[in-house]
Amino acid sequence: MPTIYPKTLSQTPARILFGLALRKAREEQQLSQEELAERAGLHRTYIGQVERGERNISIDNMEHLAHAVGMQLWEMLRP
Repeated sequence: MPTIYPKTLSQTPARILFGLALRKAREEQQLSQEELAERAGLHRTYIGQVERGERNISIDNMEHLAHAVGMQLWEMLRP
């Protein structure tokens, strides 16, 4: 089932904003999902699900992933 994105960023759920920011940061650093997962102590398939907004991610895992890409969590939630 495809992920449905709202029409405006202000209507975008935090998990979608986070997933988009995570993918952008990961790609800018030329990291694979597997490398990012290893840095964050999470599973590779979980990273893909987070990036696509398919997971209702915990704030603790958001923090682990933000740290793994060298960002502050609040930066990754900005529209």
